[in-house]
Amino acid sequence: MTANKGDANSVTGAFDPSKTCKIQDLVGVINGGTSSVSFSIYSTPEFKEIASHQLSVPMISLKPGWYEQDAMTIINKMYRCVEVAVGMLPSLGYKRENLVTLGITNQRETTVMWDGITGKPLHNAIVWNDIRTSSIVDKVIAKIPDRDINHFRDISGLPISPYFPALKMLWLMENASAVRKACKEKRCLTGTIDSWIIWCLTKGKLHITDATNASRTLLMNIGSLQWDSNLLKAFSITDKMLPQIRSSSEIYGTVTDERSSLLGVKISGILGNQQASLLGQMCIKPGQAKNTYRAGCFLLCNTGRTAVISRHGLLTTVAYKLGPNIPATYALEGAVAVAGHALKWLEHQVRVLPRSEDAEKYAGTVTTTGDVYFVPAFTGLYAPYWQKDARGVIIGLTQFSNRDHIIRAALESICFQTRDILEIMYEESNQKIDRLQADGQLSKNNLLMQLQADTVGIPVFRSQLFDCAPFGIAMCAAQAVGIDLCRFDPDKDDYSNIVYDEFKPASTDEQRKHRYGKWKRAVQRSFNWSIQPTLKVSPNTVCSPKVSVKTLSLFFFLSFVTSIHSLK
Repeated sequence: MTANKGDANSVTGAFDPSKTCKIQDLVGVINGGTSSVSFSIYSTPEFKEIASHQLSVPMISLKPGWYEQDAMTIINKMYRCVEVAVGMLPSLGYKRENLVTLGITNQRETTVMWDGITGKPLHNAIVWNDIRTSSIVDKVIAKIPDRDINHFRDISGLPISPYFPALKMLWLMENASAVRKACKEKRCLTGTIDSWIIWCLTKGKLHITDATNASRTLLMNIGSLQWDSNLLKAFSITDKMLPQIRSSSEIYGTVTDERSSLLGVKISGILGNQQASLLGQMCIKPGQAKNTYRAGCFLLCNTGRTAVISRHGLLTTVAYKLGPNIPATYALEGAVAVAGHALKWLEHQVRVLPRSEDAEKYAGTVTTTGDVYFVPAFTGLYAPYWQKDARGVIIGLTQFSNRDHIIRAALESICFQTRDILEIMYEESNQKIDRLQADGQLSKNNLLMQLQADTVGIPVFRSQLFDCAPFGIAMCAAQAVGIDLCRFDPDKDDYSNIVYDEFKPASTDEQRKHRYGKWKRAVQRSFNWSIQPTLKVSPNTVCSPKVSVKTLSLFFFLSFVTSIHSLK
C-alpha cells in the first residue's frame, strides 16, 4: 500500500477578484443518511470541514424486512445538528453571516408522504431497503403483457423492484388510511428525503427534488428528466403529488423557517448521497468509477452525456446536472444490498465475530477462506441478478473450517459482489475502468481493500476522507451560478484535500478466474430459496404434535451456532 496524491481530478477556486474576505465564505451541508442526520460546514476555497454535528435516527422495524423512520424525527434532529454546528463558528473566528449557501444530500429511495396543508407526515418514511412491496411488484407485473420486470427500463433506466419509491408510494396509498384519505382530498404530497427536508426548511414554499433523486423513483423519464405520464399511470400516482424536478446545482430559494439559524441562507445544491460521493471522488470523466463501502455497497461509473440502458441488471441513473442549462451527466450503478451488514450479522446473529470492527484482525489470521464462500443474500440479490427470492448461503465448509475462514469469506463476498457489477460495467459502458475509487467507513479495513484489488485486478484508491458525499455536495452547491465559489475542472490533479491510499493487485489472472468461478457457483445455489412449494396433504394424514417444523428449525440453527463456536 502506498500513499498517492496524483492522478486525481480536482476542483479549483474561481472567485471574483474584487471580493474581499473571500476566505470567510462558508458552505453548509445537510446529510440525511440512512442511520443518521448531520450538518457540516466547509470553508472555501480549500473546502475543509471546520464544524459538524451528527445524530442517529432510529430505525423502526415492525415486521421482518420492514424498515421505517419517523420523518419528524429526521427534521427535528436535523435542526439540532444545525444549531450545534453553527454554534461552533464564533470560537473558530467566523460569524453566522459567513454561511453563504447550503447543499443537501440524502439517502435516496427512502420515501415520505405528507399532508400539504398541515405539513405533517401521513405515515412513517419507508426506507430504501424495505421489502414489503414485493407483493406490489407482483401485482404491477401481472398487468404488464410480457410480465417483464424490465418493461419500463428503456423509459426509466430501472427494473420494477421493491427498491424504488414508486412501489413504496403505491403501497402506502393502498395500505395507509391517512394517505388514502389525503390522496382523495388532493392534499397528499410525496417525495424522497431531500424533498421533505427542503419543504420543511422553506415552510412549504418549495416542493422540489433534483434529477439525481428523481432518477431513482421509477417515475422519471431518463431522457427528458421529467415525470413520465406512462409511469405515473402504471403506479397510480399523479404529478400534483410529486416535487418539481430541478438541476443539481442552482439557487432554488432561501430558508424561511424561523426555527433554524439557517434563516435567509440560500439553498443551491441537491444530490443523492451516492451521486454526491461520485462528485466528491472527482469521478467526473466517463469511465471513472467509485464504490462506497458501508452496510451496503454502491458502485457508480460515469458514462458521460450518454444514458446507457443496461441489459444485464445495472441501473441507469443521473450522476449530476450542474445547472439548469447544462446537460445531465449519467452513470451506471450497481447496488450491493449486504456488505458491512454481513459482518454485523456475524457479530449479532450467529456471534462468531466479537466486534464487526475487528473483522480485519480475525480474517487476517488465515491466508485464505479455506474454500468457504459466503453469499449474504439476506433480502435477495440486487444487481446484476435481481433475484428477490434468493437467500443467504455459506458453502464449502469442512471439518477444518473455523470462524476466521467464515469472517474472511464475508469480506471476500463484498469484493465478489463488486466484481459482479464491474464485469457488466466493462461490457456496457464501453469505457476502460482502470482504477476503482473507494470510500465509506468500511473502506478503513485494509485487508478488505487489498482483497478488493486482488479480486478485480485493478488498483483500488481509498480516499482518506472516507465519506465523500458531504464534500461532493458542498462543491456542487458552491459552484452554482450566483454562488460562484468554485468550478469543476477535470484537468486539474493538484487539489490538496484529495489524498488516497493505493492498493495494488497481488494475485494472478489464473487465481482470480478460479476464485470468481467458484463464487458464481455459490451464487447459483442461493437462487429461488424463499419460494414455498404447495404441499398436498392427504385428508387422512395426521401431523405429529411432538415436534413442530419451527422447533426443528431452531434445533438445527442452534446446532450450527454451537458447532461454529466450538471451532473458535
